[in-house]
Parts: sequence; structure tokens; C-alpha cells
Amino acid sequence: MYAREFRDGAKDGLEALEPLDPDKISSFGELLEAMGKTAFGGRHVGKAFEVLSAMIEDPECKVVMTLSGAMTIAKMGKIITKMIDEGMVQCIISTGALMAHGLSESVGKTHYRHDPLMSDEELFKKGYNRVYDTLEMEANLNYVEHIVTQTVKRLSQDRPLCSEMLTRELGKTLAEEVQGEGILKSAYLKNVPVYIPAFTDSEVGLDMGTLAMAGELAQARAQTGHNGDLAVLKSILRSQPSFNPYLDLNSYADHVLSAKRLGIFTIGGGVPRNWAQQVGPYIEISNLRLGLSVKPPRFHYGVRICPEPDYWGGLSGCTYQEGLSWGKFVTPKDGGRFAEVLSDATVVWPLLMMGLLERKKTGVARGS
Repeated sequence: MYAREFRDGAKDGLEALEPLDPDKISSFGELLEAMGKTAFGGRHVGKAFEVLSAMIEDPECKVVMTLSGAMTIAKMGKIITKMIDEGMVQCIISTGALMAHGLSESVGKTHYRHDPLMSDEELFKKGYNRVYDTLEMEANLNYVEHIVTQTVKRLSQDRPLCSEMLTRELGKTLAEEVQGEGILKSAYLKNVPVYIPAFTDSEVGLDMGTLAMAGELAQARAQTGHNGDLAVLKSILRSQPSFNPYLDLNSYADHVLSAKRLGIFTIGGGVPRNWAQQVGPYIEISNLRLGLSVKPPRFHYGVRICPEPDYWGGLSGCTYQEGLSWGKFVTPKDGGRFAEVLSDATVVWPLLMMGLLERKKTGVARGS
């Protein structure tokens, strides 16, 4: 007859949970560590704090931060800036829209809370662009275009551009001519490269396209005569900026190949996340097809904050475990450490950041 055992979990080496005791918590760090000893979502947040702390405190680890979603419109821009200023990240990969809205904030423009009594038709007429519950003024983006134009005009037209070059030069413009904080300004001052792999999917990308067309406008008007503006536009659409995304790809590969260890801190998913993670397969393919024998870079640490679950089958829900099958990460048995929080980053990220800053300020070691 089958007899069920009644074992003590401690004897099997199981980790005991602990009640979250408010009387024993006096700091963000203590709160996050205590959450890591609870269950459900709280435990995931606590583990994210543990892994992110280890990643940032590892002196031989280069941290890549990938950003998607409207985080700058959501007013998370100063968290990004602070992470750069504090040396917590050494490389950024972002959507173009996020950086464009960050530029708007950097030059002193304001985002507003959406009044639900205002319809989207009314918002359009007034030049208000809605992102869920927040508004970006179209006038803000028009002002950003002046900054982009001013920057591009001082660059040499004899060589192709890439997003890393442009974001660095935009940061230089902000550092030299604009007061206050800014993501690209801090990145320029701290020599942190910023890559925008889906560059044309952004206001800045559209500005670059418009600049290229402007150079051909007079000639197109002369050639099309009285055929109207549509004929002019079709003519100048053949003009493109001198832009080579492979400069970004190879620059990023070179950047991570110099690291002894790699960490990735991901907000959301999308193109930035996958573009950052594909560097291992890129080198592996190069070895196979070019007859090389370079050790492919793989991430030792990873923290992801994203509300997308994996069972939809989409890339933004792709787990680190799944990424192991692609050769993107170090296996846990070889020292890989990863944490994933299925939540809105505007809820979790500020908590993690306050814990990291507090720990850095007090010099308290992890787990002490």
C-alpha cells in the first residue's frame, strides 16, 4: 500500500518563506528584499532587485538597457538619466519614439494628463497627440525637429550616418546649448552609446527623411512644373538620407565583444530587446559562415519588466529560458542569473531604482 511521507522541507534543502513584517522594514532595499521572501508577484519583484543589484555591482559586467513603450511620455525619463549618470548602464537600445519624446522633455517641453472629456477628434484638431492617458503636444515635436535639423546640418555629408552617431551628436547639442537634464545629454557626457535599430519608426526618423527631401525640393518643383504638390512629393520621395543601419549592428557587436560579462535590463520588449539579444547568434553565424572561432557573447544576467506573458507566442513575451535555445544567455548551471516581472514598468521600475540608489548611497551589501 502506498504511504505518503510527511517530510520537513528544511531537510530537503527547500527555502523557507517569511512574512512581510512592516515593523522590520525601514527602507526600499529592505522592502524589496522582504518581498523576495514572499510569493507570487512580490517574489518576482524581489528577485528582480536581487539580480539587478548583482548585475550593476559586478565590476566586470557591461549592462545593456533596452527600452520600449512610451516610458518618456510616462515620465520615466529621469530614471533613465539617473541610471546613466550613476554608471548603472553602459549601453542603451531604444525605440525611436521613446527617444523623440525624451528629447521633447529634455528641451523643456511639457506632457499633459489627458482629460477623458476631450474626444480624440478634438485632440487632433488642437494638436494634441494621445498616448493612453497622456498627451504630447505636436508643437513639442516641431520644436524637437529644430534641434534635429540644427544637429544634422553640422554633420559631414560625406559619410553615412547611423543612429549611434546621430544620438551622440544630439547629446552634444543638448550638452552645449540646453540647460537641464536629458537622456541623450547624459549618454553623451558618460560616453554611453545609444542605438535605435528601428530608426525610421520615430519622429526623429521622419525628420531625417524630410531633411533629405528638402534638399531636392527646388529641383523637383522646377521639373514637375504645374503638376501639383503630389507630383513634387512623389519626386522627392526618391531622396533618402545617407543612413546605414549596419554601422549600428557592427558597432554594438564590437561593444559587447569587449565585455568580460554581459547583463541586460529590459523594459518592455519589441525590436530593442531582440536586437540587443541577437548579438550571440550573430557571432555564432559569423563563425559558421566565415570560418572564425570567436566565443559568442552571451548574457550572464537578465532582468525583464514587461506585462506580456509568453503563452501568446509573441516575441515580447519570450522568456529567458526560451532564449537559451537560441544561444543568447548563459545557462543557470553555468552561472546565469535571470528575473522576469510581468507588470507595468511604471509600477515596478521606480521601486527597483529607489532600492538601487539607496543601496549605493549607504553602501549596504546585498543580503546583509
